[in-house]
Parts: sequence; structure tokens; C-alpha cells
Amino acid sequence: MSKIKFGIIGLGGISQLIHLPDLFKNRDVEIAAIADINKNALDEVSTKFKIEKQFTDYRKMLETVDIDAVLIATPTKSHKQIALDCVNAGKHILVEKPLARTLEEAREITEAAKSRDVLAMVGMNMRYRPDIMLLKSIVGAGELGKPFYVKCSWFKSQSSSAKWFTKKDESGGGVIFDLGIVLLDLALWFLEFPEVRSVSTQNFNIRTKNVEDSSISLIRTEPGSLIYMESSWAISSERDTFNIEIYCDKGNALINPLRVIKNIDGQSLELKPMMNENRKINFEKSYQNELNHFIGAIKGLNPLLSTVEDSASRLKIIENMYLSAKLNQEVLL
Repeated sequence: MSKIKFGIIGLGGISQLIHLPDLFKNRDVEIAAIADINKNALDEVSTKFKIEKQFTDYRKMLETVDIDAVLIATPTKSHKQIALDCVNAGKHILVEKPLARTLEEAREITEAAKSRDVLAMVGMNMRYRPDIMLLKSIVGAGELGKPFYVKCSWFKSQSSSAKWFTKKDESGGGVIFDLGIVLLDLALWFLEFPEVRSVSTQNFNIRTKNVEDSSISLIRTEPGSLIYMESSWAISSERDTFNIEIYCDKGNALINPLRVIKNIDGQSLELKPMMNENRKINFEKSYQNELNHFIGAIKGLNPLLSTVEDSASRLKIIENMYLSAKLNQEVLL
């Protein structure tokens, strides 16, 4: 199969620092065109990555350029309309998380992608981090028995300083939409996507007004597994603090650093898989692996993970998390 022709919509930090360099270096990709409302960004990116076709109106790009797939990395409020325009034009899409601001928006995108028979993926790059992929393979193979409890946390500064990022009507929410959605996705993935029974959430506004900057949730699932997750932009820390602990009936494991503890004949054996623990390298590889997975799905080499359907189911849970925080009580799903 020939190279996959990509169009990129949105030339903010994540595109310029991560996506464009990865696409540019990938042998299976041709960057056919770029689109952004910022002409200066277009000129800069066009020169740096030798991209001839640039547009301030992405719809003109969809109409005039031969493109197989589109990477959407714009503010969340614009995701729905751009995604709908892309899939209705018959293009596969990779959308930066979160997919949408609401469950309703996510469902619209999901139905459109189904009706047009195109691939629609959401950029949950943490699934593709090498150490997390290894841990998932260990848990998924049943090496530690059946998982029943996932405890996860992420404390870091907010991912964008743009004004829209802390406006609920534009972003969808605060730290839950930035960090919590990633933790929720990983926890459910490790538990093999059980049905969620109830959520209990407490949100805090320590340094923000319009959206939560800290959140704690307890999520009960069928058949009796449990997720505890906490995320914050406000907790002081010298560096990004990201942790996952997975408890199974024959052992447990954790990330940062990757450790596996297996119970054998009543004894606990600690294993430390040999792999690179450099956070920067793992971060960079997570996006490269994510891109290669999307390309592989387009070529028919692998099934698509982190789909828009997955994302819609996460948003349903998240909407109930916000309801729980508002009512100050557990919410049954």
C-alpha cells in the first residue's frame, strides 16, 4: 500500500512538538496539507516541514486535497464539527483527547463514522507507552490472576495555558477532562472494560473558578471490581507525578517504576522487567506507537483501539462523575 496521506487540522503545541515531527519521520506517511486559522503558524510549519498546501479554512482542504486521514488537534469545542466534516468527506480521523465536550457530541461523531464506514480513533497515547503496554500484556495474559482493584493518580500542571482550557463551555471540564479521562481509560482497559455500576466524585476548585482543578473518584464496576482515581493541577510537586497500581488475586503491579509482584506458593516474588524507564523516551514513544497503530488499522494490519465508541462510553461515566460531585452523593448508572 502506498503512503497514507495525512491532513492536519490545528497547529498548536501538541502538533508542532509531537505530531508533526512524528508524521514527518514516518516512512508510511505523507503530510499532504495543513490547516489552521493562524496564518503565521501555517507559514512557520509549512517552511519547517516542507508542506506546500496550507489552508486557513480546513473545509477547503477537505474539498481540494487528496487525503486519506486527518489528525484533529484543535480546541475541544471545535472537535465535533471538524470531525463530522472529515468523516462525511470519507476521511479516517485521529482526534486528540478528549473527543468532545459532552456525551451527545461524542455520539454524533460515533454515528457519523459508522454510517460513513471510516476509522475514528481518539488519541489516548498513554495506552501506547512502552511500560504500560508491557504491564497490560502481563495482566491480560493472566500472569497475576484476575484484577479486582485499580488505584491511579496524576498530579501535574494543566496541559495548556490557553484561556479556553479552563472555560467549561469550551473545554468540557477541568482536570477530569485533562488528566482524569486518561486515568479512567487506563483503569477500565486493565479491567477489560467492565460495566460501571456507580460513581462517587468530589471536585475541588483550589486555584480555578470555572472548572475543577482537583478531583477524587471511587468507581464501582460489575462484577465487583473497584477503581480509585485522583487527579490535580493544584497539588504542589517537583515534577509530573503519575502512578497506577493494579491489584489481582495472584499478585499486583505498578507503574513508575514498573514493578510486578507475583504470589507463588505463598511467597511474594518481585520482578522488575528490563526496559527503559526514561520518562521522556516513554512519552515520545507513546505518540509514535499511537500513530503506528492508527496507520496499521488504516492498512488493515490491526484492529483499532481507543475508538470513538470507547470515548463515548468514558464521557457517559464522566458526566455522571460531575453529577455526583454536584449532588454530593453516589450516582448509580
